[in-house]
Amino acid sequence: MLISSSLLSSDFSNLGKEVKKVIRAGTDFIHLDIMDGHFVPNITFGPMVLASIRKFSSVPFEAHLMITQPDIYWKKFADAGADIIDFHVETKVANLRLIKEMKKRNIKVCIVLNPSTQVNKIFKFLPYLDYVLVMTVNPGFGGQKFIPETLDKIKKIHDIRQKKGYKFLIQVDGGINYQTASLVKKAGADILVVGSFLFKSKNYKKTIETLKCI
Repeated sequence: MLISSSLLSSDFSNLGKEVKKVIRAGTDFIHLDIMDGHFVPNITFGPMVLASIRKFSSVPFEAHLMITQPDIYWKKFADAGADIIDFHVETKVANLRLIKEMKKRNIKVCIVLNPSTQVNKIFKFLPYLDYVLVMTVNPGFGGQKFIPETLDKIKKIHDIRQKKGYKFLIQVDGGINYQTASLVKKAGADILVVGSFLFKSKNYKKTIETLKCI
């Protein structure tokens, strides 16, 4: 399993140090939850914050845009140093056009599904994607309980990938711990987005290594 460390649960007063710590601990990605207070009821990072901590990272930065207008703002995060940009299929944008625009900038593209969104909403986009992110909690806040009904969705996406020969990786985000990590791995996930479970642990390295070996 690959690990993406979600800074939403980190110490905001020491973001640069937190990034360095999880990189030393073996994280594969740095995940930033970008919230606008409209698409989800919370406000977090902007592109200036991403740019200010990008220099501390030797691993890819992923900007998860939980915003209503990803088509307008994604370039700001690309310019700030994001290597991967996630946007929600639930937003009212021209999804395929947006994917192609990002690809022209050599940005890795990830489409995101909320727990209540059906898998068929993303079928036509799968050939163009680098990642699919399945939310296993309702987006907006860290520390939520894993929604077990999302496991079937992960399996369906995995089965489609196998059948069609697609190359995208499957990410899961929300309520990840040792127990739920094992469940999503069995369902077909490749990447764990881990927030509160990691940053509340006493030993980042041990936590990441254990999750990778599940």
